[in-house]
Amino acid sequence: MRQRYFILSAAISAVLANAPGALLAQSVVTRNVTPLSVSTPEAPRVTQTITNANVVTIQKTHPAFVAQATSSAPLADTATMNHLQLVLKPSASRTAAMESLISNQHNPTSAQFHQWLTPQQFGDSFGVVDSDIAAVTSWLTAQGFVVNYVYPNKAQIDFTGTAAQVSQAFHTRENIYTIGSEKHLANAGDISVPTALRPVIEGVMGLSDVHPTALHTKSKSQVAKWSKSENGFVSNTSTNSMVGSKSIGQAMPFTNGMRGLVPNDMVTMYGIRTIRNNGVVGKGITIAVVESGDMVPTDWSNFVSQFNLAQYGGTFNLINPAPSSGANNCNDPSVATFGESDETILDAEWATAIAPGANIEVASCSDYNADQSGPSSTNFFGGVFIAATNLINANTRPDIISASYGFGEFFVDSSSKTAIDLMWAQADAEGISVFVSTGDSGSNPSFNGGIIYSTGQGNAAVDANAFATSPHDTGVGGTDLADILDGTTSQYFAPTPSVVGGSALSYVPEIPWNTSCGNGVAATSLGYSSAVAFCLDLMKHDPRGNYQTSEAGSGGPSSVDAKPAWQRQIYNAANDQSRDLPDVSLFAGSYGGYTSVILCTANYPCTPDWSTPVELVEGTSLSAPMFAGIQALVDQGIAARGLPADQGNAAPTLYALAAEEYGGAIGTPPASLSTCNANNGAAGTSSCVFHNVTRGSNSTQCEEFISPLVALPNCYIYGQGAESPYTVLGLTTSDASPTTYGPSNKAFGAQPGWSFTSGLGSVNATNLLIAWRAFVHAPAATVAP
Repeated sequence: MRQRYFILSAAISAVLANAPGALLAQSVVTRNVTPLSVSTPEAPRVTQTITNANVVTIQKTHPAFVAQATSSAPLADTATMNHLQLVLKPSASRTAAMESLISNQHNPTSAQFHQWLTPQQFGDSFGVVDSDIAAVTSWLTAQGFVVNYVYPNKAQIDFTGTAAQVSQAFHTRENIYTIGSEKHLANAGDISVPTALRPVIEGVMGLSDVHPTALHTKSKSQVAKWSKSENGFVSNTSTNSMVGSKSIGQAMPFTNGMRGLVPNDMVTMYGIRTIRNNGVVGKGITIAVVESGDMVPTDWSNFVSQFNLAQYGGTFNLINPAPSSGANNCNDPSVATFGESDETILDAEWATAIAPGANIEVASCSDYNADQSGPSSTNFFGGVFIAATNLINANTRPDIISASYGFGEFFVDSSSKTAIDLMWAQADAEGISVFVSTGDSGSNPSFNGGIIYSTGQGNAAVDANAFATSPHDTGVGGTDLADILDGTTSQYFAPTPSVVGGSALSYVPEIPWNTSCGNGVAATSLGYSSAVAFCLDLMKHDPRGNYQTSEAGSGGPSSVDAKPAWQRQIYNAANDQSRDLPDVSLFAGSYGGYTSVILCTANYPCTPDWSTPVELVEGTSLSAPMFAGIQALVDQGIAARGLPADQGNAAPTLYALAAEEYGGAIGTPPASLSTCNANNGAAGTSSCVFHNVTRGSNSTQCEEFISPLVALPNCYIYGQGAESPYTVLGLTTSDASPTTYGPSNKAFGAQPGWSFTSGLGSVNATNLLIAWRAFVHAPAATVAP
């Protein structure tokens, strides 16, 4: 392994030494090859007479969270349930064949390497056979449902009916449950289907309407105005000034202790400038950001103009992807009706910030009807799922998808989870690279913008984003820049930043993004002996708990999906059987809210002289579209050598390349494990593909109710606030019933190699492209005469 690293490092150094010729983006020779033909013949599995008198229950199709409801009432029988998804069940043999093909599609030595399928080929090869689909649709119609659309993947059927028809057909009752202060629709028990159809039916997606919100929320936004005299942004809203008995505000050389990063800061920090200067800007690559809200297109134009990105030729398109036939299940979440979505703006603008030559598609479908009379689709991920699945099953598909939505697996019924995982597997088989934010609340992503607590939001302080735990997408976590806490800002940022060009001087050391007192790096910087000591002191100064938070980059093990083989091959891979998150990370936010990125919105448009306020935002909603942008650079760089641009799921290749630098699961790790440590900053890391984040944690505060007692597993209790008689406070741990707290059990601590805090860490995009080209055996660059 050590020798393999030196070969990779030497290759990167050689290419960099010979730039620009070796990195020059040449004309794209080809982007697509003839899709591979896969033959998986199968006999029909519906072989018995279908009768409603002989039914079987499908386990785990009843949402677990319903048990936490304080009250319930039946949904009116006449209520319409729009665009339910009947999730079909591929056979075990076809599922195995699918996984085998996808594995070969990522294996450079296989004849099937990068031979991608169309949606129709995927359905014919791995879906349910036509006669079985005919039997299912005939049964649905007989129950009074309207069958809207059978997807080309032959794995899902869109249908509509009433609550009474759902109750009669699936032998469960739709109720409205009160959970905390919210009301939600869900089925009262597991569904049942005719025994004859059970071999091909997995369940129904849409019997629960718990739609997770976008990971970016207004609570993560600040409004600031540029001060020419101070060379910084003056905040119009307060940052987190309560940090215990000490303050780190004076460590910031920026007005009001704030700074707003711009595209060129990221270009410098993540090694993009070299390939950008040589024409690798994402040209010819389409990135789709899937959303449940719209934005004003001129926001994107404003952003591009403000940061001088128009020269790279990127495009913007706002679409509402509908099925190719049948009733349209994608309603437009128009700005006129629903207002503008900051999540959508963030995704579109910051994918462009990294890949300014790419084609950006905002693919949005509403969770609700146009008149807001009710849900357009009650499936768990609502419009985001509809947008994504419609894109993946379309005749023309994007190269890359970015999704910044999520919720813990505890909240997702088995049918919805199956549909999500199959959707991302189909995308992978088609060559689409999918990037999903892992979440913004530390070890449990269900608490976006709040604190992990013991009632109403899950069954433990540890969970993982159900939208990201498929082995066929790449989960993107969040980091923070360590220079402020380390007091090294002058080493990494120019004292007088260029308003448009940014002020980053090089790669900046990173730590896990963690805004809570569980941030051990912050605790040390402030002079505390431990995170617990920091939290205890904070409790004295914050008796009302105004600054309690679980806001941090999320990571954790799946309780559903098994660990893929490629995730086992890395040094310090978790010793479990689970698909673990995240895979990689990029900047997401900062401790104390000191560092954010700039957004150009309709409410706060950017002006050339910064004469008006701008919005500053944080979150892994930033990390995922930025990594999608990096993938667009890789795709263009691969296509420039005459190979197909599409790379499918990025994770298997990322892990293979990381094993070169960090070492494998067994054996002595190479010297590059320490060389590529993020703590080194720009010192000695110029040939590294990855920046290994090894300091800090995403262990955050958690809260347990004691009157009445509602225990919260995985929460170490450290004390009770003076004005919090009903709750006690703790820090999240990997132990279900912790009696201590420290490096061995905090949920979770950074470490060399892979970790739950930041996965493989962040990347140098130039070195990543060089290494990726070597991995796929790309031809040498054509030498200009």
